[in-house]
Amino acid sequence: MSIIKIKFVSTIAAFESEIMMQLEFLEYFEPSKQLSIQNQQKAIFCGAGDSFVSAQLGEVFSDFRIKALDPLDISKYKRLLNDHHLYLISISGNTISNIQLARQSKISTAITANPQSKLANACDGIIHLKFDNTGIQTAGSISLLASALTCISLVTKFKMPNYHKLYKMAFKVSKKPIHGRVYVLGNLYSFPIAMFCAAKLQEVLGADARYERIEQFSHMGLFSSRKGDTVVIFEKRNKHNEKLVRQIKKCGLHPILIDPPTNDPIGQVIFFIFVSEFLSLHLAKIKNKKECFFVAAKKLRNASSSMIY
Repeated sequence: MSIIKIKFVSTIAAFESEIMMQLEFLEYFEPSKQLSIQNQQKAIFCGAGDSFVSAQLGEVFSDFRIKALDPLDISKYKRLLNDHHLYLISISGNTISNIQLARQSKISTAITANPQSKLANACDGIIHLKFDNTGIQTAGSISLLASALTCISLVTKFKMPNYHKLYKMAFKVSKKPIHGRVYVLGNLYSFPIAMFCAAKLQEVLGADARYERIEQFSHMGLFSSRKGDTVVIFEKRNKHNEKLVRQIKKCGLHPILIDPPTNDPIGQVIFFIFVSEFLSLHLAKIKNKKECFFVAAKKLRNASSSMIY
């Protein structure tokens, strides 16, 4: 794949370009060698932020044979460091919590785009994520797709869907009006993507966005909602979510049911990733934003960096 060298006038423009670059990435994506069932049962996928989304997708597609855990949780349960093979996911390879785990674990593998990073040097093995980007600091998109599909390929074989069709459909359905705070709901395969979607709304727009499982929303998140808030549902249309749509409409909420155009779980994951990115991009354009919120909010970004690196 070629190295992209383009000068961008804004981080939103870079975000849009990297969304488009995912199509080329998918054309050349090479899956990792699948782990045996026995090795999956001894594996832990670990990451933070978008990388934790990828870890959770690996867990689901393994039929829950592997575990997806937060790095600080593992650090408090050190027996896992000796009994399991840690797969530490970090695009930059500089996340300090993962580096510390690599140094403490019996065996670890870095899943990273930076094979020269501290994490890569601290691990016993490396899975190199290869993808182009703009070289501009912006909200993650192609990096998530790369790590997610790599984690999934480690636990199951899959056929690449018609991603061009999914991309076009995602672009079309994501042009939805968003009002108030946003609740993004998902189940099983789509719940990790609901987390990713909320993260993009937060990073790009500074929006009050939350994520929850569809069932749990009726027990918890619903009671923090206000008239006019938006509820985005990532799931195939069914009787349960249709009932949820009807009920929350009665409360004055604005439901958006995103029904994927495929029954294939891999296709649904890719579709929902595209939708998540386009939702934030379209809103940024409507609001005439030139910079991602997290880039412009320097104090918040500095606080974040000081904890992560």
